[in-house]
Amino acid sequence: MADEGFTHPRLAAIYDALDPDRSDLDAYVRMVEEFGARQVLDLGCGTGVFALLLAGRGVEVVGVDPALASLDVARGKPGSERVRWIHGDASQLPHLSVDLVTMTANVAQQIVEPDAWRDTLRGAYAALRPGGRLVFETRDPARRAWEQWNREASYAVTDVPGAGAVESWVEVSCVDGQLVTFRWTYVFASDGRTLTSDSTLRFREREEIEAELGVRGFMVEDVRDAPDRPGKELVFVARRP
Repeated sequence: MADEGFTHPRLAAIYDALDPDRSDLDAYVRMVEEFGARQVLDLGCGTGVFALLLAGRGVEVVGVDPALASLDVARGKPGSERVRWIHGDASQLPHLSVDLVTMTANVAQQIVEPDAWRDTLRGAYAALRPGGRLVFETRDPARRAWEQWNREASYAVTDVPGAGAVESWVEVSCVDGQLVTFRWTYVFASDGRTLTSDSTLRFREREEIEAELGVRGFMVEDVRDAPDRPGKELVFVARRP
């Protein structure tokens, strides 16, 4: 189940404006080039920023997301006709044979249920051609990133074209083992309406992820540092033999 921040039309419409710096995607673009990928499956594509970036470079892209409101935003962007958009998740894919499967940003951690995570890895494996790769990132739990997720550190007022000023901030509500739950709050100055979006991320250990990838048939080729958050995230590169 996708969070309200992705499924609520009003929140999906302002998502890009509230997170305009997507330099985190630069490393994924470089990996597409490094691996010579010409067909890419972007799982959890959201509002389509990465999918459209690749399509603009001539890459054949399939973007998949369970949040219809986010896909509607993606479909409304220039160049969206060059991407094949699918409403669903990795367990509901048509037959594909791609060079690379990606899960950027928080996508992998947002798949919190063990069964759903296993289904995602199975779906990614089935979609890859032999020799193709799965690439995704996850925060290093040892860095305890959630300890910085509070109103004081996150409060911002953003002037969103077409929507006006929007206040936003995040606060952690629960830490239970690997699961961290937090709430984003949005206040729209135009009508005073307040909307919230509750999210949960699973902070898996590196060894656990590598073991699960192995069980699903992948070979872990590399575990890299995230260039935009050095020392804070792990980027997994797993190959289908």
